[in-house]
Amino acid sequence: MHLVCDGRGRPLSWVITGANINDTTMMTATLEQIHVPRAVGRPRRRPDRVLADKGYPSKKNRAWLRERKIAATIPERDDQIAHRRRKPGRPIDFGEAQQERYKGRNVVERCFNKLKQWRGIAMRSDKTARSYRAAIALAATLIWIKTDLIHTA
Repeated sequence: MHLVCDGRGRPLSWVITGANINDTTMMTATLEQIHVPRAVGRPRRRPDRVLADKGYPSKKNRAWLRERKIAATIPERDDQIAHRRRKPGRPIDFGEAQQERYKGRNVVERCFNKLKQWRGIAMRSDKTARSYRAAIALAATLIWIKTDLIHTA
């Protein structure tokens, strides 16, 4: 499961793939599915910033984010850093400000944990991808309701 959540840990979009599909290739597909309705106007489809782990950096993903003017906080893998030292190019700034922002990425992990409190989601016991997606949709809806109740009280 590839997942995008907001700053409160509420799922915004997800894509279900086989276990042999790597994270880097699914980043854009997952981000393109964001659709958050607003009280007035068109739905929000683009985040201000993306926080991702070391499974997501690639030239293609960074270029895609730059085209859409989405700020990124994605640390580089060690092999990419070594390659960049041999062939200098656009430097990736991961200084103190980025490291401080990156601490907020645990919200995604907490969102996964909330979803996986449902045993069927954690064990992937559904026979079809369709019913697995439906279970995730139900769990995500309940997370949204619970989070809204907590923040309005």
